[in-house]
Amino acid sequence: MKKINKRLLATAVAAALALPTAAHATNGYFAHGYGTKNKGLGGAGVALPQDSLAAATNPAGMVWVGDRMDLGAALFSPQREYTVTGAPSGAPGSFGLTPETVESDSDYFLIPHFGRNWMLDANSAVGISIYGNGGMNTDYPASAGGGAGTFFGGAFGGEAGAGVNLEQLFVDATYSRKIDDKSSWGASAILAYQRFEATGLTAFGAQGFSSDPTKLTDNGTDDSFGFGFKLGYQGEVAPGLTLGASYQSEMAMDEFSDYAGLFAEQGDFDIPATWTLGLAYDMGNSGTVVFDVQEIMYSDVASIANPLLPNLQTAQLGDSAGAGFGWEDITVYKLGYQWATSAEWTWRVGYNHGDQPIPNSEVLFNILAPGVMEDHFTFGFTKSTGADSEFNFAAMYSPSNSVTGANPLDPGQTIELEMTQWEMEASWAWKF
Repeated sequence: MKKINKRLLATAVAAALALPTAAHATNGYFAHGYGTKNKGLGGAGVALPQDSLAAATNPAGMVWVGDRMDLGAALFSPQREYTVTGAPSGAPGSFGLTPETVESDSDYFLIPHFGRNWMLDANSAVGISIYGNGGMNTDYPASAGGGAGTFFGGAFGGEAGAGVNLEQLFVDATYSRKIDDKSSWGASAILAYQRFEATGLTAFGAQGFSSDPTKLTDNGTDDSFGFGFKLGYQGEVAPGLTLGASYQSEMAMDEFSDYAGLFAEQGDFDIPATWTLGLAYDMGNSGTVVFDVQEIMYSDVASIANPLLPNLQTAQLGDSAGAGFGWEDITVYKLGYQWATSAEWTWRVGYNHGDQPIPNSEVLFNILAPGVMEDHFTFGFTKSTGADSEFNFAAMYSPSNSVTGANPLDPGQTIELEMTQWEMEASWAWKF
């Protein structure tokens, strides 16, 4: 049995590391939750650890989940499109787009996850959690723009099909320890890996907007590594009421050198810091209610937060003050309810809301990254399959949301970004 477990562990880690998959995540470009049980609760659970992915939310929770391994995958589907109305002005210095509605291709993504937790003794544990943090993906066809592409890359000798593909993978190595029989602390060292590709942006270089047009677009996939940390606390503050809190540092990543003429600060694309605070209230046989508040600090990363204007007029793409996506910080509220109908069945529902990060003044560049989702409705369950195993399922639906604003480089035009999402995730767990 130990040989089988070691072989399964090695296979799972290798598979997860080999398959960082792109997805246009749901709270900006962060996932709405981590681990199947957590996702069924709308991503809430900083004070309710339930599996070996708990470290992704709060490392303090790992000491409460026991010896276990979790392996699963999600099928994620974002349907995104943009609509341009109004004829381009043709004025000198303008950048008008073709009036049309264009849907992005690549609508399905497989997102694996893996976790393993080991109890060192009754009061301490170590674990590893591997998961996709999120990402951006758009893939607009070459047929847009009258056959020249969304941003007319084909008309300037580049690829016509426009889009970006950002994939991120986290590996959390965690130590957690009980303070007493009702509280704990934990810390994770995080290895982050990301890769990126952009296509169809040659026109921005041809018009002098880039500090290095050879490192702006169509350069294939580039990757980078970085490190960070996460700290967490969990403790009962009143009978049945548990408080959880965690902080994840900003992660300083290697630059995307092949896209140093696109991202501000010569290809820099750090991963923003987050903090999460939440409560779990155990109502006994009536179930458990969880509520989290999370802040994602996009504004601390120049390549994400710098606005298109006036930056595109005062600096070139890739410069320290170069234009970015103009994203703002967001606050996310997560509410979940979990109850058991028998020893074998546990059920979950959840709701997740966060204001989308894109101001209506930033719609042009965000055709590439339309992270406009705000409301997410979730459902999930756990079915015990034996004394030492279980099957978990979660589903998420995020109804259509949009942002509309004037084209900042041709204000007579209006651009609308729209997206709808759904996800289904399944996982198996083994307890040792």
